[in-house]
Amino acid sequence: MNDTLAAVETNGLGKRYGTKWGLRNCTFSLPKGRVAALVGSNGAGKSTLLRMAAGITRPTTGDIAVFGTSPGLRSMDALIRIGYLDQERPLYKTFKVSEMLRMGRELNPRWDDSAARSYLSDLDIPLNARVGKLSVGQQAQVAVTLCIAKRPDILLLDEPVAALDPLARSQLMQVLLSSVAEYGTTVLLSSHALSDLDVACDYLILLSKAEVVLADDLEHIRLDHRLLVGVRRPLSDVPAGAVVVSSTETERQSTWLIRSETPVSEPSFEVAEPTLEEIVLGYLRSPVAGRPDEALAPGTEDEAEKAEGVEVR
Repeated sequence: MNDTLAAVETNGLGKRYGTKWGLRNCTFSLPKGRVAALVGSNGAGKSTLLRMAAGITRPTTGDIAVFGTSPGLRSMDALIRIGYLDQERPLYKTFKVSEMLRMGRELNPRWDDSAARSYLSDLDIPLNARVGKLSVGQQAQVAVTLCIAKRPDILLLDEPVAALDPLARSQLMQVLLSSVAEYGTTVLLSSHALSDLDVACDYLILLSKAEVVLADDLEHIRLDHRLLVGVRRPLSDVPAGAVVVSSTETERQSTWLIRSETPVSEPSFEVAEPTLEEIVLGYLRSPVAGRPDEALAPGTEDEAEKAEGVEVR
């Protein structure tokens, strides 16, 4: 195994559905062993990217490699290394939880049965319960457990915490971080729960209008961005060398999210380090982040997948 290969690497990756782009001009390199947040508004291309990384959907343009291999080839060696959870969390509802674990054990050569049972025990999910009788949140936890117990080299998780309460979200993040620490697992997860991502993730991939607008270490992104608050003034007053990502104006006050590769010292502004949420919202509000003319409308990404005949799982 070549340890220098990126976990996920894309070059000009794009996926078109008819006349609409679900993703385009996507180029980034995700290093191994990172916990990466994949964020963006609905329809921005998050699910499309994850499905291409899992080998479920094939690109229209460009290339994607997972540990140096195209997932679209669907070789057994490549599939063993990938754990993928679709946002619909497909499970056999008539199966008992123990039967789902048995299926995982039979299908996955790296299966860690003791870890799966321990995780479910900690969550108070009985093994003899029918999956369909569990709550939506419990079903989500079973689906995540199946992915983690597969012991893949990379976990691709599409909205894994959407149905979980705050305690369950915290428990899931701890399990993911433990897997990274113990096994070197790479995690790429999409979520709208930015507060959870801020704690657990160390890499950010931000999509807007079907394009990548940020892809970097979260630490570097924090260092390059500042929030400036001061008496209302024109954007021409931005400090030298800085670029305004987004601005919010009131009658008396200007609030700017700026990007600058050099330290910002501006006495007339209050300068603060923005949170992950402020950075993400700043780019999503920015009129120059992506091109709105051909991007998928919110909520149409999954419909386009299904219309094309792609199996959603």
